[in-house]
Amino acid sequence: MFNVLVCDDDKEIVEAIEIYLRQEGYNVLKAYDGQEAIKVLDSTEVDLLIIDVMMPKLDGIRATLKIREKNSLPIIILSAKSEDADKILGLNVGADDYLTKPFNPLELVARVKSQLRRYTQLGSTVIEKKSSVFTVGGLKIDDELKEVTVDGDVIRLTPIEYNILLLLVKNQGKVFSINQIYESIWNEDAIGADNTVAVHIRHIREKIEINPKEPRYLKVVWGVGYKIEKL
Repeated sequence: MFNVLVCDDDKEIVEAIEIYLRQEGYNVLKAYDGQEAIKVLDSTEVDLLIIDVMMPKLDGIRATLKIREKNSLPIIILSAKSEDADKILGLNVGADDYLTKPFNPLELVARVKSQLRRYTQLGSTVIEKKSSVFTVGGLKIDDELKEVTVDGDVIRLTPIEYNILLLLVKNQGKVFSINQIYESIWNEDAIGADNTVAVHIRHIREKIEINPKEPRYLKVVWGVGYKIEKL
């Protein structure tokens, strides 16, 4: 049973989300501000976090920043704001997904399932018969261990970042459009995917490149998409 932490200062919203998640078999933990959420994460194993942006004491954005310092669990941010800038901010601080209030509870459940599926696949230790190690220059992905290293140093990626990088590394030299990346990783139609993919690409570059402004591995093909350069 997965532990899902729901954090929102509106207790009615927390209770409503809890009802839908429990119907799907999830164990629901509750918090009502960012500080409470961090305390729960420090004391309990949590598989996914749903967190609101606007809360007292510690808001969702600052809480996500602190959580990302030591935890790579999937995070879905909730907010009443629908502007692209707010969505990008949420993704920039480390969220994996974003849902605008008011939202359809069934859509939230679908996104929870999707994120947990990627997260468990990332943590899987199932041994495949075919080679599970992919290298490009000093960049190495061991897909059996779910480990990424650059010049021998281990790089911490979120599940979404890992899956994007793995897709590109497995297809070295092939250019993927933003829509192709989104549909491959999120398994849904790429509607307004540009900012979402671009933010995750930037995060990957910041982690694997010595100089993200002059990337060695993850290249942009202007007007087309992204690729991992063959070296």
